Order: sequence, then structure tokens, then C-alpha cells
Amino acid sequence: MKISYNWLKQFIKLPENAEHTGELLTDLGLEVEGVTSFQSIKGGLEGIVVGHVLSCDKHPNADKLQLTKVNIGNGEEVQIVCGAPNIGAGQKVPVATIGTILYDEKGEAWEIKKGKIRGESSYGMICSEKELGLGQSHEGIMVLDNELEPGKPVAEIFEVENDEVFEIGLTPNRADAMSHWGVARDLKAGYQQQGKHLELITPSVSSFHVDNRSLRIQIKVEDSNLAPRYCGVTLSEVKVKQSPNWLKNRLKAIGITPKNNVVDATNYVMHELGQPLHAFDAGKISGNEIQVKTLETGTKFTTLDEVERELHEEDLMICDAEKPLCIAGVFGGIGSGVTENTTQVFLESAYFNPVSVRKTAKRHGLSTDASFRFERGIDPNAVEYALKRAALLIKEIADAEITSDIDDLYFKKIEDFQVFLTFEKVNKLIGENLEEETIKSILASLEIRVNNVTETGMGLTIPSYRVDVQRESDVIEEILRVYGYNNVKFGDKLSLSVANSSKFEDFKIQNLIASQLTGQGFYETMSNSLTSAAYHDISEAIKKEYQVEMLNPLSKELSVLRQSLLFSGLENISYNINRKRDRLKIFEFGKTYHSYVSGREENKHLSVFVTGDRNSESWNNQAAAGNFFYLKGVINAIFEKLGIQNLKTREVKSDIFSDGLQINTKKDRLVEFGVVKKGILKKFDIEQEVLYADFNWDALLETAKTQKTSFTSIPKYPSMRRDFALLLDDSVTYSQIEEIARQTEKKLLKEVNLFDVYEGKNLPEGKKSYAVSFLFQDENKTLTDKQVDKMMKKLQHRFEKELQAELR
Repeated sequence: MKISYNWLKQFIKLPENAEHTGELLTDLGLEVEGVTSFQSIKGGLEGIVVGHVLSCDKHPNADKLQLTKVNIGNGEEVQIVCGAPNIGAGQKVPVATIGTILYDEKGEAWEIKKGKIRGESSYGMICSEKELGLGQSHEGIMVLDNELEPGKPVAEIFEVENDEVFEIGLTPNRADAMSHWGVARDLKAGYQQQGKHLELITPSVSSFHVDNRSLRIQIKVEDSNLAPRYCGVTLSEVKVKQSPNWLKNRLKAIGITPKNNVVDATNYVMHELGQPLHAFDAGKISGNEIQVKTLETGTKFTTLDEVERELHEEDLMICDAEKPLCIAGVFGGIGSGVTENTTQVFLESAYFNPVSVRKTAKRHGLSTDASFRFERGIDPNAVEYALKRAALLIKEIADAEITSDIDDLYFKKIEDFQVFLTFEKVNKLIGENLEEETIKSILASLEIRVNNVTETGMGLTIPSYRVDVQRESDVIEEILRVYGYNNVKFGDKLSLSVANSSKFEDFKIQNLIASQLTGQGFYETMSNSLTSAAYHDISEAIKKEYQVEMLNPLSKELSVLRQSLLFSGLENISYNINRKRDRLKIFEFGKTYHSYVSGREENKHLSVFVTGDRNSESWNNQAAAGNFFYLKGVINAIFEKLGIQNLKTREVKSDIFSDGLQINTKKDRLVEFGVVKKGILKKFDIEQEVLYADFNWDALLETAKTQKTSFTSIPKYPSMRRDFALLLDDSVTYSQIEEIARQTEKKLLKEVNLFDVYEGKNLPEGKKSYAVSFLFQDENKTLTDKQVDKMMKKLQHRFEKELQAELR
């Protein structure tokens, strides 16, 4: 949010400069993220002086150029080449002297230098309105008042305004500070705590009166819950034109482009007082009637941005007797706004239900200055005051007449909050015993009224504009921020307790595995838990009836909580591939959400994705593609890191994987991984292979806790290796071979490894060849060939019997 320093000074006579004011704002909780300078005319017209054209002769070497002699003050005369058709002797003109910086239409700076034009020297430039930033005319030079003295700075003639603009990082709860008036209120309280009692100057509306009653527009509010208060007044004889410079400068300083005096007045009052207003062309209101109501779902309405929208039955609309005119509190319609032909205006000021406005704004994907304020809650008691302020301003700058009484429909007064504040709670939360008078003083500076005082506390009434202060703790927070966080004293004693934390805490294991994966070249990602409801059509594992749907979704793409981390990961991969990053290794820790008949469940997962080459190509290392077995190695490394053993592997049948495996304990599924089907990848515009692993993180943690780690010394005796080349049926898997081998020799068999697979020529149809190595070792003695041969025969016998294997 942008706040003008000059604008603030209209409300409060600040005793310090912008820098110190910004520091106080930050201390008060309105954090100033930056301060920028603003000039009503860029460059501030520095270096531009009044020049007196002494002579004007035809350029000897150019038909359209003039050679002038110009007095620029202090008796100094310079020669300037000028091509303007309206240049003439005796004129007073603005002259940019040597070294002056001017700015083009794009805001880029350029310097006036001594030069030669067609052989004649030129010592400056005689400027047009556009070149100075004073207007749009550039057909000729700007001619000044003939009474001006040569050498007078042009900046003094046109009153260039210099301002400092605060960029405040406003927290969502501070609806009261969404205006210059609100910020000034906080500054008053802050300075009062420092012993400086400043007056808060509020704009007067005492001169408001009805000039005549020639135009009355009747107001009807059908739903007082959605529009608890609605005010309106009319103005006639309106002359729509440009706003005065002072008003345009205020708006430009905070980044708002001026439009016309009526619209600018409503924007000015909104940023001045925090109350959004809307001006309608009264001549376009059918039946002289305003109706505040909802319309049927599907009703078409075109907004000011020329987009046709379909209304929802809960959208509150401002209508006339025949048609909708505006989405209440959000955005105006294209056919009811103020134009240069407008002569009569209906001015609206209202308090709309914050929840209703927020839902409507999100539903239509709109975010405006008005909705920003209505959504957070404005002051219902300032509605009429702001309307009078705006009406008087339009009357002043548009030469208008107020032609109706104010219609104020306030159905049920919104009462101020009542809170009881206990002294004990104040001292406990702040950590310091504050004097009762100090607390009263701070509350008074915040316009919080003390109704009664007892030995234990105070009964308080919270002003209506502080919609975020409803509890005792909220009041204490207000006291503390004005008292000053920096003023709270800290004792010399530091007390702390050491928590008994298990090494299997979730965050510890997560950091351990994350460090391992990043060490292997993976990048961690974080995705939104909200996703598209359409993904339930991609996989049978994503069931529509299990979806947790958002009541007020930001968009269709973010309407449900995810049931799988697969799709958010594929979105990330697609995004990167489209930006020429097709070598990806990523992982994410996140939760999935399901709504079962028995209740809602959240489960934590670790997802791992590999696509493209797993390493970059270099002069001594060729790029190698990530494949199924590379991902399996990454998964096994995670199990080894956690000390998890004795796992079972089986093939998984899924509409997600074209080839996949599942690794389990006796009771839990720990991970499923494999190659994602091309049909799924196609929906994300991914053409290259993607490998995906989905860890059940909760089960993984529980399994890790049950594992016992034992340490043994390195064996002194050597190991012995033997190999088999087995001819097997295609249906036999390596896991079957490994399982049989370990069952046959449980003590001395240390490792089983598949080091070659062959299928094709010279093998019978339906057969394949596995080359398997077996490593034997006895920790107490050296094995003999006879012992190893005996074990190999046992293995051969079981392979032949159970797998119908043949030795090649």
C-alpha cells in the first residue's frame, strides 16, 4: 500500500522528516518496506530557466531551422538553433541549459549538450510543453508570460511538487490503516506515547447542504444482510473535465492514473478516508431507481474491462429499474460510468458484507481497490461522512450542485465491540508491569473508550473501524505496539528447558533424507496442496467421492485438495521442460487429503521424480539417461540410510505405471515406483519418459523406529564368489532367484547379484538367460572350495526343482 508523506501532513503536522516518520510507522506495526521519491514533473524542471529571445534569424544552412540569440539571465546571451514554427523575437521561453537532464515518453533520461546543427553551434534547447512534461503539445515551443524575468527557474513558476511515498506492507488484519487518515491516526498515537501531543485534522463536511431538490433517485435494498448500510446522493450541472493539478499529483504519487474530476474525486476520498465510493451517470439510470439485490445465476453482465461475465445467485448487484449497473463493492459496469458527456451523477457510499464481497471477487477473478477494502471490513459509521466529503469535493472541482438529500438506509446499527481487559493478562503477555495510567493513555490515543475501571481490569468499547480488535489479547497487542516493542525490558536471567526429542522425529528424518537426495543431485520442490478436480478422470486411484472440495475456490485449477503428489510433480516437470530444462531430478515432501465415509484423512508422502539425463555431458563423461534401475538404486539408498531391511518386492499393477514395483514390510506398503504411463504424460504435454516413486512417509517412519542397528567388526577371512548362468522361463523374476538363494543358505551367503541378462538369438523361444553371482563368507574361518561347491549344488538343485532352470 502506498502512502504519500505530503498527503499525511494534511491530517497531522508531523514534527520529523519522512525517514523518521517511516521508522515510527514500522515500530507501530505498519512496516515501511521502502520509500520512493515522487516529483509531479519528472526531473523537477531543474536546469530549466526563463529565456528572452533577442533575435530570430533564418538558419543559413537549413530552410526549417531558426538561429536565435537568447538572454538566459545575468546578462548571459547564448545561441540556440530551434526548429519550432512559432519561435519569434521578443518571446519569453523555457530554455534547457547545458547539462540539464530531460526525460522522454518512456521515462528515459537524456542530457542537453553543446552541439552543432548544420554547422551552427547550439548552447541549449528551447522546449515545448511535452518536452518539459507539462502537457502533450509538441507542435511548437512553449511561450511564457512576457512579464517574467530572464534567468528565473521555471520550477518556481509551475510549482513542482516533491513528495516521499511510503510502501507499507499492510497485514490483512489492519483494515483501519488502508487510508491516509487511518495511518495518521496511528502516527498520532505513536507520537503521543513519545510525549508529543499532535492534533488530528479531519476534513470538514460542515458546509454540506442541498442546493436544490431537482433530482431524487429512490433506493431499495432487498437484502440488508448483504448491504447493511447504503447511502446515496445526486449532483447536477456537473462539468466533467480534468482534475486540478493538486488532485492529480496526490493520485499520481500513489500510483493512480487520473481519469476525470468525478472519478478522481471518488478515488481521492477512498485513499484519504478508506471508504470506497462509486459514481454513476444518473442520466443512464432507468426509472430514477437504484435496487440493491441479487440476480439469477447465469445472468450476463459486462464490466468496465469489457469482459462479459456470468453472475452467480449470491453476487450482490447495484441495478436500476431495468438492468444491472455494477457488481456491488467490486467492479462497475461498462454502461453506467461517468464520461465527458455526463451532467448528472448519482454518488454511492455503502457498507457491504465483507464475506459476500470476498466470495464475489474471487468467483470472478477480480481484485480492485474497492474490493480490497470491503473484503477486510470498513468503518460502517464513516459511510455518510465519506459521501459528504466526496460530494463537496465534486461540487468544488466540477462546478456541480447537490440536488437531493442523502438517502441513508441503515437497517440495524452495527454495535461497537465490548471487551473486558484484565491488568494481570496485560502484564503477563507483555512481560512487564505497565502503569494503569499508561494503559489508559494508550487506549485513549487509539480511541478505545474506557467505560469502567475495577481493581482487576477495565471495561472497554472498541471503535467501529477496528474490526480486528474483538478479544482481550487483541487489545493487549494494540497496547504493546503503541507502547513499543523496543521499550520492553529484558532480564539478565535466561531460562530454558531441554526437550526430550527422539532421533526419529519427523523433521529429523525428513532433513536426513532431503540431505541425501540433494547430495545425489536432486532438487526439492514445494507445490500447492490445492489442485484441479479434473484429475480424478486421469487415474482410478483418484476418486471423486474422496475429494475434499473448497467452499470458495480461487479457480477451477485450485478447487480441491490433492489426493496424490503425482500431478503437481508432473506440472512442475512440464513447466521446466517448456523452458528448456529437460534434465530433472526432483523430490517433494507433502500431504494428500481424502474425505472418507469414516472421516477426513491426511497422509504424508515423499515423491521422487526422474526424467531426462541423470547427469550432464562433459569431455570425460557421457550423459546417461535416468532409468528404472537408477530410480531403484535411489530408493534402496533411502532404505539403507534408515537401516530398513528384510523388505519384500512385488510387481505392481496400476493405471499410473507401465512398469512398476512395490516394496513392502510384512504389514505396510512403503513405496511404489515405476515408469509413468505415456497416456498420463500426454495430458501434461510431456513427451519424454518420467520415473516416479511414491513413499508412504508415515509407514516409513514407523518402520524405521522398529529397526535395530547392530555393529560387527570387519571379517578377517576372505570371501569367495561363484557364478551361475541360468536358462529360465520369461515369467521368472530375479526376486524369485534371490529369495530361493537366501532361503537355501542363510548363514554364509552374503550377497546375490544379477550382472547380466540375455534374450534373443540362440535361446529357445520363451526363454531368457540370467547371469547371477553369489558371494560366500565365513566370519570365523576360511572357506574351502569343497564347502562352496556343496552350497552351489544345493542352489542348483533348488533352481532346477522350483524354477525349472537349466545351467548354460
